[in-house]
Amino acid sequence: MQRSSRPAGWMFAVVAGLLLAGCAAAPATTPAPAAPTVPTYNLPPRPVRPSEQPLALPPQTQGDTQFTLIGLTQLDVIAGSHAEWQPKGRYVRIRLVVVNTGRSGTAFDTGRQQLVTADGTAHDVDPQAMLIKRQPGQFDLGANVRVEFDLYYDVPRDTRPTALRVHGGPTLTDLKNLEFLDIPLPS
Repeated sequence: MQRSSRPAGWMFAVVAGLLLAGCAAAPATTPAPAAPTVPTYNLPPRPVRPSEQPLALPPQTQGDTQFTLIGLTQLDVIAGSHAEWQPKGRYVRIRLVVVNTGRSGTAFDTGRQQLVTADGTAHDVDPQAMLIKRQPGQFDLGANVRVEFDLYYDVPRDTRPTALRVHGGPTLTDLKNLEFLDIPLPS
């Protein structure tokens, strides 16, 4: 008995036709697969303090330290647990979060952070205000550690803050912590 090559050839043609039709039927632009989501911490929201302007600025990095400015306040007086203090001009308080993104700790100094005003002057933190409000001075910012605190500046009443000049702490490429970054403030 002799087999015909016709059914095998016919079967091959049908399978090839179905495969080609399946490829041709696909849309010309297929949607890209969704990027995998990275898990994040779900931190509870906190109320903004009285007279504080919440800031929605993107994080900025200087050296191995990431800075996120989250609040801006202008004050005529500050009060602590034992003292009330008047500024020479007015106080500007900046609330910020710093994160060490490096692999080792860094010596972070709040006294190195400066407020730049519209006239171009860089103002140092006010040591009395920082002490009265019990804010940190120098501290070891460990690897992947996040710290939130306030910086207080006494600036002339007739000037406007325009940027926070930040120093992230010594790194292998900046051992003396001389490099800085100006983070613009909203007007």
